[in-house]
Amino acid sequence: MYSSKKLKEFTQNVFQKIGCPADEASLAAEVLVSADLRGVDSHGVARLSGYVRLWEANRLNATPNIKVTHHTPSTAVIDGDKGLGLVVGPKAMEIAIEKAKEVGSGWVSVKNSNHFGIAGYHSLLAVQNDMIGISMTNASPLVAPTFAKERMLGTNPIAVGIPAGEQPPFVADLATTTAANGKLEILQRKGEDTPEGWVQDKDGHPITDAHGVKKGGALLPLGSDREHGSHKGYCLGSVVDIFSAVLSGASYGPWAPPFVSFLPLADNMPGEGLGHFFGAMRIDGFRPKEEFKQHMDNWITRFRNTEPVSKDQKVLIPGDPEREMEQQRLNEGIPLHESVVKDLTELAQKLELEF
Repeated sequence: MYSSKKLKEFTQNVFQKIGCPADEASLAAEVLVSADLRGVDSHGVARLSGYVRLWEANRLNATPNIKVTHHTPSTAVIDGDKGLGLVVGPKAMEIAIEKAKEVGSGWVSVKNSNHFGIAGYHSLLAVQNDMIGISMTNASPLVAPTFAKERMLGTNPIAVGIPAGEQPPFVADLATTTAANGKLEILQRKGEDTPEGWVQDKDGHPITDAHGVKKGGALLPLGSDREHGSHKGYCLGSVVDIFSAVLSGASYGPWAPPFVSFLPLADNMPGEGLGHFFGAMRIDGFRPKEEFKQHMDNWITRFRNTEPVSKDQKVLIPGDPEREMEQQRLNEGIPLHESVVKDLTELAQKLELEF
């Protein structure tokens, strides 16, 4: 087990070694380790060396000039200048929050960024300001649309955070695929197959090989196949791609830049970098804040008390598993797979740090 504090310190040191200012390195480390704390191991420190490789490939700017290129009272477009999405994302959400404070809601679309960690982190920034937060991002094209062989979309997550009163906030954070690519990476480390419905091979046939995407296959949209509603996951992933990238001027669809540095960028890219989309809404733009929170408490309590199928199960509220995992890992530490420990140890040696 590894303490979150020590992991944050190490992660911050890594980002500073590649040139990030101390405050931005600290923010990036916080976002990354928050994923491990919440049990989203695929988006935590396991990805750290990937960011370093992007920097080495000159595809990540450690000292970006993040700037607003267009705005109205309630909207903005931000150019991330190839910066860490772990830094660009929170700064963009802060702008959305400030606009919401002024005019009731704020909407920010981002271009020229990189992978921004877990979507839930950003939506929770709005929740901390008693607002409803929305965050989404496009990602490396690994997903085949319904009936297709080609990889056209990313896992394209959506996160919505909603504050409550005495109850913890409602936090929905989900990929628009049956499973995120990070889940495949975890299975690959363990040498295990995927469940059915996650992956198809290069000819479009369903497989359970966790390495299937590396062999030319594709991830499947949420729903797995047409009969189980994959067209709905395809639609949701498309909405994220359009809001995040087409709206901002980022590269979209099959042109979205891959996270792994060894894959080349697509030819004739129609935009710049990855794109994100953030929204913040003031509750009192709709009804009195305390009144809303009281009814959110009532909503959450009633759903918690839904009669379960069996006595050994309980009905969960979105955000419950991550919140419980965060408390457990703060107390007990964060487990890291041996392959991740090896990767971080090698990274530390390369950068002359201690892990």
